[in-house]
Amino acid sequence: MAWFLNKYRCDGCGREWKDAWSAMCDDDCPYCGSRHMSPYDSVDLTEFVEESGGRFLVFRSPATAQSAPDYELIAECPTLPAAEAVLEDTDD
Repeated sequence: MAWFLNKYRCDGCGREWKDAWSAMCDDDCPYCGSRHMSPYDSVDLTEFVEESGGRFLVFRSPATAQSAPDYELIAECPTLPAAEAVLEDTDD
């Protein structure tokens, strides 16, 4: 399932916050309660690469994820380019 870190700025009080969701959806301001703020930016966290112990681990949020990304390790690679190639191959 897709997973996003959405960044919001409240039209009412001007404060900013971040929230992770399975979509780039509107959110209510946690500070003043203003409703239906749209994200001004979103970072796609559906899949990512993390370095650990000299290896590059490729993670993805599976289609079965519901209220959390439930990341699964899909590959371990010796180099960052190899890990990025895994992501390119699985985007099709």
